[in-house]
Amino acid sequence: MVEDAVEAIGFGKFQWKLSVLTGLAWMADAMEMMILSILAPQLHCEWRLPSWQVALLTSVVFVGMMSSSTLWGNISDQYGRKTGLKISVLWTLYYGILSAFAPVYSWILVLRGLVGFGIGGVPQSVTLYAEFLPMKARAKCILLIEVFWAIGTVFEVALAVFVMPSLGWRWLLILSAVPLLLFAVLCFWLPESARYDVLSGNQEKAIATLKRIATENGAPMPLGKLIISRQEDRGKMRDLFTPHFRWTTLLLWFIWFSNAFSYYGLVLLTTELFQAGDVCSISSRKKAVEAKCSLACEYLSEEDYMDLLWTTLSEFPGVLVTLWIIDRLGRKKTMALCFAIFSFCSLLLFICVGRNVLTLLLFIARAFISGGFQAAYVYTPEVYPTATRALGLGTCSGMARVGALITPFIAQVMLESSVYLTLAVYSGCCLLAALASCFLPIETKGRGLQESSHREWGQEMVGRGMHGAGVTRSNSGSQE
Repeated sequence: MVEDAVEAIGFGKFQWKLSVLTGLAWMADAMEMMILSILAPQLHCEWRLPSWQVALLTSVVFVGMMSSSTLWGNISDQYGRKTGLKISVLWTLYYGILSAFAPVYSWILVLRGLVGFGIGGVPQSVTLYAEFLPMKARAKCILLIEVFWAIGTVFEVALAVFVMPSLGWRWLLILSAVPLLLFAVLCFWLPESARYDVLSGNQEKAIATLKRIATENGAPMPLGKLIISRQEDRGKMRDLFTPHFRWTTLLLWFIWFSNAFSYYGLVLLTTELFQAGDVCSISSRKKAVEAKCSLACEYLSEEDYMDLLWTTLSEFPGVLVTLWIIDRLGRKKTMALCFAIFSFCSLLLFICVGRNVLTLLLFIARAFISGGFQAAYVYTPEVYPTATRALGLGTCSGMARVGALITPFIAQVMLESSVYLTLAVYSGCCLLAALASCFLPIETKGRGLQESSHREWGQEMVGRGMHGAGVTRSNSGSQE
């Protein structure tokens, strides 16, 4: 099976190249997301937009992502991971650059919505990436892709510091599309997933891809014939709701919703809280009215950019902590722990704290919510079989966008009424997500990737990491 070949060839030069390429897609996604918290206050002032229109500008991107995530997943399962990824990247690049030339609010609203539609397909890079990784390296590698996300967010803030005062937001939008352009140019090197090729009946293509990986890695190609496990009905929504996956799918949807709701909420909340000064400035109804007036139109100051940069840098320790615990505690407990710590930090913001403590708490909260998000990116491709892996990840990503769609109205609009209610919403949501993580029926730590959705989970998976016996079991199990 492809799993045996990937394990035998191991991790090498091919996977390093693939890591950089996947990382570029991830970096581009992060930059397009991070730009929202910079663009919103700028257009708020420049075009004198009311707060609901500012919130809508952020939400329309997530509407696009939400509406397209399942579609990109379906395309990737039906026509190939590479096909879906290439189309989505070129789409995002085109409308990303075009949105820099928007003359009025309605134009930028439509164009950023179309950018969001394209970004909905970028998470499929993780599907393709995971399918080329040996079991022992999978969690670490997918987590290290988060480093590119962190680099993207940091780079976006740094770019804004230099570009915004002199060139303005239009040039920021154009320059933010550079990683997408690089990915589009380098995409010709990207191979199709061998697991997808086997499942779609292209056995020769799968063998050619595996031989290419073995050659690049300087490893011998395993002997024997590749076992055919063709499946025509790929990417079907009903497969996500079979008795084996029903609870997993529903719980994962809520986990992904909570992750995006809290992560993007914190990103937006950071700029709002920094502009307000501290939590206490909007702690009562009377002060909330005053804070609303002060927030009416304020450009981001240099201090705001620096604090935004510090909280963004928190994603690096977040990756390292998750990297250290994910193979020790397992995927489920890692997600639960990250949610619980974020919830605790949100509650601590109830206390009247100064700017420094506020920055520290936001730093810790963002570190753990980004770590939890990435743990979900490790778990989701591992738990679904090849036939529905892209769709599973796509629907989860779609649910995440629902959370991200709602969050501007909590982090920007509700905040003007009550800072405590806003923080309580985020804290409560993450507490429930921590419980949902504990109730997931399958732990994927130490297991290989399942190929066909026609088998019960674990039939061909258990013992993959064990030499000899694992291979024999997989071969006999696939001859049914």
